[in-house]
Amino acid sequence: MEHVKKPWYSVLYFQVIIAIILGIIVGSIWPSFGASLKPLGDGFIKLVKMMIAPVIFCTVVSGISAMTDMKKVGRVGGKALIYFEVISTFALVIGLLVGEVVRPGTGMNVDPHTLDAKAVSTYVDKAAKDTVADHILGIIPDTYLGALGGGDLLQVLLIAILTGFAIAHLGDYGKPATVVIERMSKIFFRIIHMVVRLAPIGAFGAMAFTIGKYGIAALINLGMLIGSFYLTSLLFVLVVLGVVGWICGFSILRFINYIKAELLIVLGTSSSETVLPQMMEKMERLGCARPVVGLVIPSGYSFNLDGTNIYMTLATLFLAQATNTHLTFGHLVTILLVAMLTSKGASGVTGAGFITLAATLAVVPDIPIASLTLLIGIDRFMSECRALTNLVGNGVATIAVSKWEKELDTEVLHRELANGPSAA
Repeated sequence: MEHVKKPWYSVLYFQVIIAIILGIIVGSIWPSFGASLKPLGDGFIKLVKMMIAPVIFCTVVSGISAMTDMKKVGRVGGKALIYFEVISTFALVIGLLVGEVVRPGTGMNVDPHTLDAKAVSTYVDKAAKDTVADHILGIIPDTYLGALGGGDLLQVLLIAILTGFAIAHLGDYGKPATVVIERMSKIFFRIIHMVVRLAPIGAFGAMAFTIGKYGIAALINLGMLIGSFYLTSLLFVLVVLGVVGWICGFSILRFINYIKAELLIVLGTSSSETVLPQMMEKMERLGCARPVVGLVIPSGYSFNLDGTNIYMTLATLFLAQATNTHLTFGHLVTILLVAMLTSKGASGVTGAGFITLAATLAVVPDIPIASLTLLIGIDRFMSECRALTNLVGNGVATIAVSKWEKELDTEVLHRELANGPSAA
């Protein structure tokens, strides 16, 4: 059957582009009205998030239960964690280097005593309560169904892996359960496809709220930091992730083009979780094995946050420079080591990067914690770049681990990237 090309206005990413532009216009001209449209963005995010847990559960369980080699699951997970740590460290170091070279906060001469520490007390208190032990215990849900109801990605991943192993060990007796879960997976993905059609409405509401509440002026006032962050993230994607792509045999630019619809949705909503199910589906379409996709993508949302890592070290140096706080080489090493820990477990939702930054500053008392107030007005704009970089990073990670595990169909990968994404 001959493929009929859809008119441009019916393609999802064009609709999202128009929605984002309209959101910026409405937020700029009618700030109060724009700020009142926040429920449109929140509603879309909630619709997608309600489907994330069942999609991950079904994908991981069906993938693992179909495996004959159970050691493979541990091997894939181990390779993914090694990759995450190496690339995340690159991101942290790049953030430090750019902060030292560009020095975006120099010349602001902010007096910490004039800042309102109460404005960031919520973030600081939450960061102080998050210990390493809390993170580890937090992976274990209170109940089996509680993980699916709570929506914590690592909890869902844990029970999905256990369920997949259990079904696999049952042999032929467990096969009917695998069939049921695979069929449920198709139902959940169909619901996701229906929900995603609402992305333009969600992007419009979220962007109108951001511009209406914080204003374009926030971008101008702290433009040096925002510009440095966006440029650093772009260079990280093109150079570091580009090298990973070259090693794996694909072009990073073609990959970005392939996921452009998802990137635009993330740009509009400031949350990479809004496209998690679609990313899992696209990674499979690119030739990555389903079990690898099911393990790497969800775990990457907690352990492979490249954009958040760049933001944490760059923003920390910015705050030190803005408050004229001198940092020694020892301080820089401490910031790097602490950030390597605090960046793990941050989810892809809006504002998580701000909380992890507060946790990092708490261990470097030389930098006034009240200086975080300088970032409140622009954090929403920064979260968009964090989410975009995180999304690209997790997609590249999935292909890299699949290649490493010899579970990547390179012919399919090249064909899909050459043809581009099918019109949504």
